[in-house]
Amino acid sequence: MSVLAAIAVLAILILVHEAGHFIAARSQGIYVNRFSLGFGPVIFKYQGSQTEYAIRAFPLGGFVGFPDDDPDSEVPPNDPNLLRNRPVLDRAIVISAGVIANLIFAYLMLALQLGIVGIPQEFQYQPGVIVKPVNEQSVSYQAGLREGDIILAVNGQELVAGSNSTLLLTKEIQTHPNQQINLKVQHQNEQRTLTLTPQLGADGKGLVGIELGPNGKAVYRRPQNIGEIFSVAANRFEQLIVGTVKGFGQLATNFQQTVGQVSGPVNIVKIGAKLASDNIANLFSFAAIISINLAVINILPLPALDGGQLAFLLIEGLFGKPLPTKIQEGVMQTGLVLLLGLGIFLIVKETTQLTFQLDWVQKLLQ
Repeated sequence: MSVLAAIAVLAILILVHEAGHFIAARSQGIYVNRFSLGFGPVIFKYQGSQTEYAIRAFPLGGFVGFPDDDPDSEVPPNDPNLLRNRPVLDRAIVISAGVIANLIFAYLMLALQLGIVGIPQEFQYQPGVIVKPVNEQSVSYQAGLREGDIILAVNGQELVAGSNSTLLLTKEIQTHPNQQINLKVQHQNEQRTLTLTPQLGADGKGLVGIELGPNGKAVYRRPQNIGEIFSVAANRFEQLIVGTVKGFGQLATNFQQTVGQVSGPVNIVKIGAKLASDNIANLFSFAAIISINLAVINILPLPALDGGQLAFLLIEGLFGKPLPTKIQEGVMQTGLVLLLGLGIFLIVKETTQLTFQLDWVQKLLQ
C-alpha cells in the first residue's frame, strides 16, 4: 500500500503540473485538444466539447496537447486562439504555469501537514547520529553501514544526545582523509564496531558518501491560529526552495561527487514508500519536496523542458521573431531523446539494484 501511495503522489504531482498548463491556456481562450495523465496505451478517455481527457497505462508522465501540433486538426492555421498565434506573454504564461502550479501545490502540502500534524515544538535528542549511505559504491556502504544505522561513537568519542553530535562526526570524517577511523554502530538491535577510511575530496576534506541526521524525534503542538500555519509553511517552503537550488548548483559545479545522488522514478517511489510506511503523514513532505524538484527541473533552460521553451520565447521577444521552426524542432527532439535516455537508464539501473537487493534478502531467508 505504501508503494501505491508513493506512486499516487507522483501521479498527482504530474496532474497538478499539466493542470497548470491547461488552466492557463483555457482561461485565456487558447485551444487545448488533449489532456493526458500518463503515457502509453489509453485506459480511459472522455471527449469533451473541445478537449479529449485520457488516463494512460504508465502514470509517471503526462502532457497537454494543442491543435498547433496536431496534423489532423480542423482549426484554421491563422486562428487567433491557437497557442502559436498568441503574443509572447500569453504563451509564456501557459508554458510557465506548470511550474507555478507545482510550487503552489508544494506550499499547500506543507501548510496542510502543519494543520494536521501540528507545529514542531522541540526535538528530543537521543545518543548517536542516524546515517544513510548515498549509494552502494560509497565508502560508508562498503564499510558495512546501512540506512537507519546509528553511529554511537567515533574514534572513542561518544556521540551524546544533542545537536553537536552530527557536527562532531562530520568534523572527524572531514579531518581524516586517507586515515582510518573507528565507529561504534547500532544496527537494529545489536552493536558492532566498524572501520572506514574517508576518501580525499577535491576540497582536501574527507568524504565517505553518507547522509547524517540527528537521532531522536520531534514533539508537535497544535497551531495557535491559521496565520501561524501559513507563516511556518512559508519558512519551510523557502528553505526547501533554497536547498533544492543549491543541490542543483552542486550537481553542476561538482558533478563527480554528486551525480551518485541523482534518483530516477524507481528510487523516488522507493523513498516515498519508506516514508509512508514510517508515517503516512510524511507523504505531505514527500509531495512538497518532489513538487519543488519538478518545478526547478522544469524551469531549467534545457531542451524539451518548460525552461527550454521559455528560452525560445525570450529569444523571440528580444529579436522580434522566433527561431526557424526546423531549429526549434531539432533542439527539442534532441533534448527529448536525451531526457528519455536518461530516464530509461535510471529506471533500468535502479530496478536492477532493487532486484539484486530482493535476491539477497531471499537468500538470507532460505
